[in-house]
Amino acid sequence: MTEGLKLTGAERRQQLLAWLKESEAPLTGSELAKRASVSRQVIVQDISLLKAKNEPIIATSQGYVYLQSVLGKKQPVQRLIACDHEPEKTEEELNLIVDFGVTVKDVTIEHPVYGDLTASIRVSTRKEVSDFVKKISSTNAAYLSQLTNGTHLHTLEADDEEKIEQACDALQKAGILIPE
Repeated sequence: MTEGLKLTGAERRQQLLAWLKESEAPLTGSELAKRASVSRQVIVQDISLLKAKNEPIIATSQGYVYLQSVLGKKQPVQRLIACDHEPEKTEEELNLIVDFGVTVKDVTIEHPVYGDLTASIRVSTRKEVSDFVKKISSTNAAYLSQLTNGTHLHTLEADDEEKIEQACDALQKAGILIPE
């Protein structure tokens, strides 16, 4: 973007979409704000408007991601697993999963009042796991699983079933996976 050039809201949202679509990594609200020469709050509002128009944008702990379906690309395999552990074992749990080339898409708990609560995690590497755990710690936020005494679900995703099976075996050995 040319410095000093002011875009209209519609033009800015189109530019945000372009940046998100071309990025292979999540983009933070602060990064997008800097690129667009606006405040982070403006970006949050723009993202909300784009989501309202059914743009497949999700907010993760690493930033915003545009979910693209690539024609001709093999669709990833997904599995929903149930886990139970103390908060101190979260990093171990996530690392056991990503070490097998598996992505942890989200975490879900069953809340007694609100029903199912799901939050996007989207971690695929040890670095992303570390960043996620540090963000939870630095903000004094609680893990969703703390609301259910450690019981929670994860949606796992990989390019083949064997990777998910290996991750589940490792979780079972660590006493984290709840047997089906």
